[in-house]
Amino acid sequence: YNPKTMFGVTTLDVVRANTFVAEAKKLDVTKTSVPVVGGHAGTTIIPLLSRTKPQVKFTQEEIDKLTVRIQNAGTEVVDAKAGAGSATLSMAYAGARFVSSLLKALKGEKNVVECAYVKSTVCAATYFSTPLRLGPNGIEENLGLGDISDYEKQQVDKAIPELIKNIEKGEKFA
Repeated sequence: YNPKTMFGVTTLDVVRANTFVAEAKKLDVTKTSVPVVGGHAGTTIIPLLSRTKPQVKFTQEEIDKLTVRIQNAGTEVVDAKAGAGSATLSMAYAGARFVSSLLKALKGEKNVVECAYVKSTVCAATYFSTPLRLGPNGIEENLGLGDISDYEKQQVDKAIPELIKNIEKGEKFA
């Protein structure tokens, strides 16, 4: 397989982070961007609130609450539907957004960036979600973690053993 064209789509986590931050800070969700790194399960989902655009300030209490809410958003939806379904529309929107970005990149549009779970050397986990600059041939550049807060560094460090365990389990299954 070509690791530059194989993506684990984590856009749903980004869409949720954008929505929750926009609601909390009274921002236009269409102009709000929160990178989400790590994996796509529980505490491996790490919103980089320090890199929110437009730049906003968060108290530690807001950071704690938003992080947990973003990490548990799937469960929140299932609970809200009393177990009768999941986030079908938001999953469809996230998928459409990612495909739209891929199509823009394939057409040669510059600076198309999406977070996705890919083969990576960013940390000890061999697969990791980070912002990626996309181009006609797939990943042009893994933008890595960039400057992140101490809190976010701790979240990443905590997620890596779980990610490694999940990756090993997935590789054995494959």
